[in-house]
Amino acid sequence: MVGINSERKSNNMKFNLKNLFIIFFIVFNFLTLSSKSEEDIYKKIDLFSEVLNKINKQYVDDVNQSEMMDAAINGVLQSLDPYSAYMSPEMFKNMATETSGEFGGLGIEVGMEAGVVKVISPIDNSPAYRVGVKAGDYIVKINEIQVQGKSLTEAVELMRGPVGSDIEITVRRRGERKALTFTITREIIEVASVKTEIKDKNVGYIRLTSFNENSSDQIKKKLSEFKKNKNIEKYILDLRNNPGGLLSQAIKISDFFLENGEIVSTKSRKNSENRKWFAKKGDIINGDTILVLINYGSASASEIVAGALKDHKRAILIGEATYGKGSVQSIIPLDNKGAIRLTVSKYYLPSGDSISDVGVVPDFEVAEENDSFRINTETDNQLDFALKLLNG
Repeated sequence: MVGINSERKSNNMKFNLKNLFIIFFIVFNFLTLSSKSEEDIYKKIDLFSEVLNKINKQYVDDVNQSEMMDAAINGVLQSLDPYSAYMSPEMFKNMATETSGEFGGLGIEVGMEAGVVKVISPIDNSPAYRVGVKAGDYIVKINEIQVQGKSLTEAVELMRGPVGSDIEITVRRRGERKALTFTITREIIEVASVKTEIKDKNVGYIRLTSFNENSSDQIKKKLSEFKKNKNIEKYILDLRNNPGGLLSQAIKISDFFLENGEIVSTKSRKNSENRKWFAKKGDIINGDTILVLINYGSASASEIVAGALKDHKRAILIGEATYGKGSVQSIIPLDNKGAIRLTVSKYYLPSGDSISDVGVVPDFEVAEENDSFRINTETDNQLDFALKLLNG
């Protein structure tokens, strides 16, 4: 910890605070120039200076200046949306470093909501999935450390650790009165993005768990194999618990099932950066019936595919409303070797609707029946509903 009693430390604090004021002037000027006068901005900076000076003189414990500044910067970014955040040089280095064989994970995609870490989706057959962590769970403690107030990057750092080591997470779940505690053993997470099988002898079932760089090639190959089987004339695309991935892959996969029309558009702060993507002629399954399974763990690229197929009336959606992550983040390096994750644009469906916060609503809402529910098993009532809808 850093004390604040000596003259030298006081001078350091003043120097650092001066630098921080410059940072905050730039940030607040950027955020509020369109709606606030320059005088109001200076008043806000003066207020911030006053608050920091009060902390310096009256806070009960010594203050780590560097950590306090990082938290202040991060607070500005997190006030924008749940996905924007500051990464210190150490955090940015850890994110960029390949950790294969050294660190293990839990197998969950997470986001932030109201200052709390929220599970977007558990990865199929991952450690978190096997113990019962579900999309929509709020992680409130990690190894007895309170998560609220920490950044998403800090929370993820707490979940990192050696392969084979245990971690205890405490979650809050809607509909449950008491908090749930899970002990999870970290593993190297390997994601097989495309899994297929034939259901009821005539349905081609495709389970897509993420949108990585070769997902579209894998799906195209599997569809070609299905087409060789003359009995297959109906398809199910399962996007449940798929947290998303590459936009380019979402566009290619949507295009497989469309003849024409808009797939998705992005809108940025600058009109010159707005973009639209359109389908090319050629439905790869020649108009055969396709159902799409979605749930609260379907996010981002999954929502683009599901929303495009629904808007063009090309597919019937079954399951639960999706997560509602309809924004694009860029990692922007900083001079201090850290970085910021900043939302730079938002996704819009062909209908013009935004995915953000709303998600995609299914045509047939089918909730998970009980806690023993597991995707593509005997407990999967959503898949059963889809098969009955196809085959009667």
